[in-house]
Amino acid sequence: MKVNRRVVLKAAVAGALSAGLPLRLWAQNRSNLKFGLAMPLTGSQSAYGKDQVTAAQWAVDEINAKGGVQGHKLEMIVLDTQADAQVGISTVNRLISVEKVPVFITAWSAVVKAVAPIANREKVLELSVGANSPEIASLGDYVFTTFPLADVDVNAVARYAHQSLGKKTAAVLYINNDTGVEAAKVYRDAFESVGGKVVAYEAYDPKATDYSGMLLKVRAANPEMVHIHGLITDLPQVIAQMRQLGLQQRVSTYSAGYNPNIIKQLGPAAEGLIVTSLAPGVGERPQVKEYVERWQKQENRVPNGLPYTQYLHDAPVMVARMYEWVLKNKLPITGENMRKALLGVRRFDLPLTGVVEVDATHRVKKPVNLMTVEKGKFVLLATVN
Repeated sequence: MKVNRRVVLKAAVAGALSAGLPLRLWAQNRSNLKFGLAMPLTGSQSAYGKDQVTAAQWAVDEINAKGGVQGHKLEMIVLDTQADAQVGISTVNRLISVEKVPVFITAWSAVVKAVAPIANREKVLELSVGANSPEIASLGDYVFTTFPLADVDVNAVARYAHQSLGKKTAAVLYINNDTGVEAAKVYRDAFESVGGKVVAYEAYDPKATDYSGMLLKVRAANPEMVHIHGLITDLPQVIAQMRQLGLQQRVSTYSAGYNPNIIKQLGPAAEGLIVTSLAPGVGERPQVKEYVERWQKQENRVPNGLPYTQYLHDAPVMVARMYEWVLKNKLPITGENMRKALLGVRRFDLPLTGVVEVDATHRVKKPVNLMTVEKGKFVLLATVN
């Protein structure tokens, strides 16, 4: 027997309307709930990006294994940004125009900034998870961070250097891009606001491999502390060349330095390095202990940039709760309504990062764990609220 497709569609629509569902929402309920994840899968930052994707995928799998969101599967669409602004623009355009996602997650300050105009123009929610430029808080109505920006952890490590370690002078070295420029200003301003003096303030090119000219200036200034704000690819090179030139000052950096590969690369030269962590450690939250053990069991290592992967793991959990809010309120699934959901839920109690509160200021505040390298391992130095 032939069945008239129009008759079947009419009956289905009638059923949806009689159930009190708006037609558009009913259609969306029949498919997976999508979101985008734009991360570097190739290029110099891919070691970080791939681990962050793995962490996010684990969360998606866990959500779907428990029934998804009101019976609907969460679907993560992953595309490569290479941590490059222009590639990021192409990637986000595809996520919005082809994949039709109402929300996407990305990181790396240059990428977050480059794609922000697209998110605002198309009214699609952009979640920055891991980028640290303070400017991210002012990129527009549709751009939010779920990760504390540099004015939280860099401020904390700068103040700690002067007030707790007694360092009166410091040098600030930074990569000359969106990751380094603003964060370096945060360190300088914070260190000097508590009475310290920045005696050297030097930028280096993202493609540089020889830092000797900059480091000779630092040696001449003879600071008591050196803060470096770069990326995982250049940070160990700068420290190694420092030590080769006889610079033995204690070094600090931000969360990018919280990576066991740095200790492997530098060996004894890593001793005393101070890094920040904006996520709970294994001793603070049992879920984190289980998470790290899972990495050890499946990958035989801890993840690159552990705190970042914790936030990336929890990002799909936030997306799922936003979707739940939209469905519960019987609203169409749009970027506008996902933004309403973000501010409607506002307080997210997440498995690996604890409570994250998002509000109209587009900022997130968390305690800062300062970690230091001691006998070849990262250990807790202090916690700054």
